[in-house]
Amino acid sequence: MEILAILGVLLAVVAIIYWTTKNLHVIVAAPLASLIIILTNQMNILEVMLGKEQSYMAGLAGFLINNFAIFMLGSILARYMEASGATQTIANSILKVMGKDSPYKGLLAITLIASILTYGGVSIFVVIFTLLPLSRPLFKELNINWALFPIPVFWGAGTYTMITLPGAPSIQNVIPTKVLGTSLTAAPIISLVASLTLLVFGLLYMAYCLKKSLANGETYTEEEDETAVVVSDKTPNLFLSVLPLFSLIGTIFLMSKTPNVLAIGLLVSILLSALIFYPYLPNQKEILNVATTASIVPAFATSSTVAFGTVLTLSAGFTVIQEWIQQTPGSPLISLSVSTALVSGIIGSSSGAVGIASSNFLPAYLEMGINPELLHRVV
Repeated sequence: MEILAILGVLLAVVAIIYWTTKNLHVIVAAPLASLIIILTNQMNILEVMLGKEQSYMAGLAGFLINNFAIFMLGSILARYMEASGATQTIANSILKVMGKDSPYKGLLAITLIASILTYGGVSIFVVIFTLLPLSRPLFKELNINWALFPIPVFWGAGTYTMITLPGAPSIQNVIPTKVLGTSLTAAPIISLVASLTLLVFGLLYMAYCLKKSLANGETYTEEEDETAVVVSDKTPNLFLSVLPLFSLIGTIFLMSKTPNVLAIGLLVSILLSALIFYPYLPNQKEILNVATTASIVPAFATSSTVAFGTVLTLSAGFTVIQEWIQQTPGSPLISLSVSTALVSGIIGSSSGAVGIASSNFLPAYLEMGINPELLHRVV
């Protein structure tokens, strides 16, 4: 029965990956994959899928409660920035500095902005919503395939500024401190070495992907989209264009200890955008309607992967796999790293994975006498 439980977990993971690559929406694929786990692990279907605690719906609802406001407000701000022409103004200013002769410089500019924002404490969700409309005119002007957009954004926002640079204010860097008693600057030398490694790899990988894309003749193409933004003929100047972004960052820093500061910062920036971009936006009601609607599917898609991860971590098969990894011969740091990476990939949430690893894995490694700062950085 243990073998069946393990096979069920592996089959479910393969299934959700396969189905989503075949264009089955993750909102549908996630519960179907969860059913595979439930049936092969002999779990109570109604309890695990619909229970109020420790269930698929609880995981989905929990993520939405914590993050839907960010998705919706972030989408509205991004819509204001794009429809007003503010992102076009910012993109043109970047092109004046970086030049139009090198697509690689354009990707580096996006990476740099993403890095500064996340190391400054801005949520990766907000960074994505901010950079997406800003990057479109940049990619169009430099004729870069839009499929490359995730590389500079996630390299800049989701690697060294999130997990390795000493003092990073990300939740991933905060969670281990509560279990280990460490600080945000834990293991600074190792942190800097890891950051440098990620930086070099990112530079090389981005250059490789861009070179391959250009060699294949891939260029920027407009996609048919019924929610496409109609940009105003006249655009705001650079000062007005960046004002909502600086307002967002400033609010986050000034109110850093205030609960729900990201939502507050986004709301302030939206109100400011509605005011200063009024001459450039003939129909603000349409912006609010379209942006709010556009935020629903991404929010539910992300929460569905988290919900799938919730079901998976409740299964007996996952517990066995977790124990196997922890008993892997060799350095315990390797098993800790693999365990955390496995959970992160499965549940689709790095912060969730670090939370699970911190509460379930780290106490055992502490008992082995391993340096807490080293554990902090590895997890």
